[in-house]
Amino acid sequence: MLKRLTVVALALIAIVVVVGGQEGGGDSGYKPKRVNKAIELLERNQPIYYTQVNGGGYEEGKQLAQTWADYITYNLEHSPFDMSDLRAFMQGLVDGGPTKSGHRTPTVVAVLPFGGVNETVMWGNYWMVEHLLGSGVHGVLLAHASSPEVVKVMVQAARYPHAPKAAGVGEGLRGNGGQGFAAGIWGVSNADYQGMADVWPFNPDGELLLGLKIENRHALQNAEASVAVPGVGFAEWGPGDMSLSYNVSRMDNPQVLIDARARVLAATKAAGIPFLNGMNAQNIEAMIDEGVRIGSNPGAEVADHGRRYTSRRMPW
Repeated sequence: MLKRLTVVALALIAIVVVVGGQEGGGDSGYKPKRVNKAIELLERNQPIYYTQVNGGGYEEGKQLAQTWADYITYNLEHSPFDMSDLRAFMQGLVDGGPTKSGHRTPTVVAVLPFGGVNETVMWGNYWMVEHLLGSGVHGVLLAHASSPEVVKVMVQAARYPHAPKAAGVGEGLRGNGGQGFAAGIWGVSNADYQGMADVWPFNPDGELLLGLKIENRHALQNAEASVAVPGVGFAEWGPGDMSLSYNVSRMDNPQVLIDARARVLAATKAAGIPFLNGMNAQNIEAMIDEGVRIGSNPGAEVADHGRRYTSRRMPW
């Protein structure tokens, strides 16, 4: 009897190994195709899920290297602009890696510490885009993206001059000399980094993900034109700030907020880029069916549910 139970137990273990591959799910034989894990999933129409940190250095990065999340939002909009901490955070991710999917690090998108309220602000602060990307992050997110003219400056600031030209967007502004640290974080040569560090999906081979927050009533009026700027990789509607802009209660979910969300979602669909929205256990399947492709800090269990719902192959 004991021998029979042992055989059954071993068989069950074998089934778990074959089906699950590892804790979480996915195919244990999967091999990464890109540096940027988030882009690798999005280009296969797989939803992605993020967690957020408000600053942090080496130890925080090392602790998050095995995060459940596909990408990490490093929020500098509401925390100190400390490049030394960010570089240490990125190194911690490398030293604690690779991820379960085999990527060197999770994707990291840094929120810019200024809002895209007008072109003057953008031109005065565009250098921050270059500094953030030089830390090895895989993208940046612009709050209060008010107009396509503002967005074009961000795209220019993220690109090198040799990058393929984009209609209506000026030549890239990133200079030589700042690529060394980022290349080391990505695990590539300096030359390879300069070839890979371009904006997706405009450049299908690009590894940089640029996002917009269309989060006030002024930005909303330009939503369609802003998200259509070549080089934009995703957008969100920012319900908290949108509520403030319209002076309404977010908890009441008034029609003006419903309409704002619908407009930004429609704009992203027209532009062919992912839409970011909050997800929870009650709505994740409906959100995915609606077309949401980036889940805002849903937690490990909800993300796991979403990955199984879409039959994700990449391990998590």
